This record gives sequence, structure tokens and C-alpha cells, in this order.
Amino acid sequence: MTDFSIVGDATEWQQDFERRLRAAYTAAGLDVAAVDRMLDDLRTGVGDWTVAEITDAGTRVGHVAVVVVDGNGAPAGRIGDLHVDAPHAGRGYEQAARDWAEEWCEERGARRLDIRLTEPAGELFADYGVRGQLRARRVTSPPESIDGFTARPMTQAEYSEWVAAEKSAYVGDIVRSGAMSREEAVRKADRDFANLLPEGLATPDSSLLVFEAEDERIGSGWLKHGYLPGVTYGYSLHVEERYRGRGHGRAAMTAGEQATLAAGDSTLMFTVWGGNEVAMNLYTSTGFRVVEESRSLRLPRGAALRRRRPIHAPRPFPSDHLIVG
Repeated sequence: MTDFSIVGDATEWQQDFERRLRAAYTAAGLDVAAVDRMLDDLRTGVGDWTVAEITDAGTRVGHVAVVVVDGNGAPAGRIGDLHVDAPHAGRGYEQAARDWAEEWCEERGARRLDIRLTEPAGELFADYGVRGQLRARRVTSPPESIDGFTARPMTQAEYSEWVAAEKSAYVGDIVRSGAMSREEAVRKADRDFANLLPEGLATPDSSLLVFEAEDERIGSGWLKHGYLPGVTYGYSLHVEERYRGRGHGRAAMTAGEQATLAAGDSTLMFTVWGGNEVAMNLYTSTGFRVVEESRSLRLPRGAALRRRRPIHAPRPFPSDHLIVG
């Protein structure tokens, strides 16, 4: 029989959790300093998580960690970790842990359940909608410029028009992903842009670029250097729709890599929102690996849906464990 027991001392679990995350982030191409920063950020909130030991007839088979927080004015649950040890994987414990986590969060008023995966979701979380992916790629040598495409610094006159359009696009991405309502997304956009560009065009460690081709302005780029040690984060590399399909998307990525190296960083990182399959395909084709994938599910699901399968029945999964954070 599968049981769940809240642990009083989560030290052993946290050490194993961080070890698994470190391995996943390193495999995605991040260097030691960047991984350390990501783990430091994680530690600031992990103390609030409730960690349960998964056991069967007294034998520990894994752990599940959950928390409920304020999600833009409504309680939101999060599965921080769901891990079944390799010898016990694929025997139904994963599904039992998911069901337990959903019920735990529902009982505390959560209306949404979030999860961040560092491995493919497989079948276990296939019905959780993809909200976004964090992707990264190491830039080992300066990429060659693409003929007919240029990237130049944005002017002050161009900045005002750009920031209004960028906010609008950001709101649209959030709404399309299903993460927030339009009103919530607008408030988030106002907060985020005020924090990220406090000095506008003159904000330190930021590159604001205009892309040109065919003697016309075709798009723009916004990058933050030193986002993590050695990492440039691309908030936006945008090519206007009427110029797409001509290789300009790849040229914009090349410009982002050149700016990354010029700033002294060695990794370029992006977030792509759920529903943007074009961008996901572009990132995959240009070698950007998934660092984390965010998914979510609306709650409550209802008791009938949770009883679709016996929670102890053996059930195969494509990997021996899942790492989430």
C-alpha cells in the first residue's frame, strides 16, 4: 500500500534534490557559477515546501514536495519535486504521488497547480498545459554574421515606440499561454518593465537592438547581460511577421549570440511561452536545449477524474524518474 508521511527534517531530501537539479542544469549547458546561482535562488523558497516521503509497506520509494502560495490574488499550488527512486519507478508510485499532491493543494484552496520539469513530461504530466520553456545554449565561438542582415543600437526616438509594442506583445504571450487573465498580464507587464528597464535605453548591462534587412527595419532585440554568471538572457529577439520565413529569425539569434560574447558572457538563454510552437521549433533547430519546462493544471479536477485509475496499479513511464523544481 502506498503511503505518504510528512518529513520533519528535509535535509536529506534537499541534498538529493539539489544534486539532481545540478546534474540537469549542467547537462543543459550551464556552467558551475550559473548553476550555483540558480540553486541559491531555489533555496530562498524551498524552506516553505511540505515534503512527504512515499513508502510502500514501510519501504521508502521516493519523495514529493508541495506548497501553496499566492498566485496573483488566488491560491496556487506547486509540485516542487516528485521523485521515485530508480528501482521502484514505473510501478504506479508516480501517479499516486501526483494524485496525493493535487488533493493536498486542493484541500488548501489552490485553484491552479504548477510544476517545472527538467526532464520530458512523459505521460504522467501530459494533461498539464505547457506554459513556457527556459532554453539555453553555450556560445563557444563568434558566429558569422549573415549577409544582408544588420543589428544596430536602438535610438532614443525608437525606444518609446518599441517599449509600448513590447509590453503589448508580452501581455499577449502571457494570455496565450493560459498563465493569467489579460488584466493580470497587463499589471505584470507594467511591473516587470519598470524593474527590468529602470533607466530606459540607458539601463546598464542591457543591449537594445534594431534589426535591419532589405533596407528596412524588420525587428528588434532586448538582452540582459550578466543575468546569471556568464549568462545573457534574451528578453526579446523579434522579427516582424511580414519578414518571417526568410531566415531572419536565425539571423536574429546570431546577433544575440554575438552580443552575448561581446558582453563577456558564454551562454545565451531565453524563455518561450507555451503556444508559441514557431519559436520552440526555431530554438530546437538552433541548438537551444530545454533547461526547465513550466506546466500547469486547473483545480479542482473532481473526485471522479482522480479515480480513473487505481493509484497502486503498475503503470510504465518512459524514464526511471522525474526531476522537477
